[in-house]
Amino acid sequence: MKGIIVYKSKYGSTKKYAEWIAEETGYDCVECGKVKTEDIKEYDTLIFGGGLYASGIAGLSFLKKNTAALEGKKVIAFCCGASPFDEKYFNEMKDYNMKDELAKIPLFYCRGACRMEGMSFKDKTLCKMLRKSLAKKEPKDLAVWEAALIEAVDTGNDWTDKEFINPILQELSKS
Repeated sequence: MKGIIVYKSKYGSTKKYAEWIAEETGYDCVECGKVKTEDIKEYDTLIFGGGLYASGIAGLSFLKKNTAALEGKKVIAFCCGASPFDEKYFNEMKDYNMKDELAKIPLFYCRGACRMEGMSFKDKTLCKMLRKSLAKKEPKDLAVWEAALIEAVDTGNDWTDKEFINPILQELSKS
């Protein structure tokens, strides 16, 4: 089976996971904007990865735009965010992003990183504003992602771990 990993990464965590998957599978690994519909026709398997920003998966339009070209192929998707995994939030985010023809694609979550010093001015400002509004809440009332954002803005962290790709690799091994 010939495979390709197509990813959209803003700050590097999704790219790191895509490269780890490529190391394990031998699949080609290409950034989202550098692959065309014609390019994916030669592959049996496509793994898509995108960073998670405000509940939206970056680059997901690639899958939407190429549904016809993906027909009959094994397709798997993963998203990468700074929050720890929370099943309720994950399912809400999945329902929001993986609609219609994308609903049948298995989606996985890999925890990423959050470092304020590497962010664009706009993203840094938005995070600081959100953190300021969240600081008014009682810690016990914070959602998992809200607590993670406060922690990340204050300290910055990298939670990437190669172990997060194991469920993706297991899904690949299914016929």
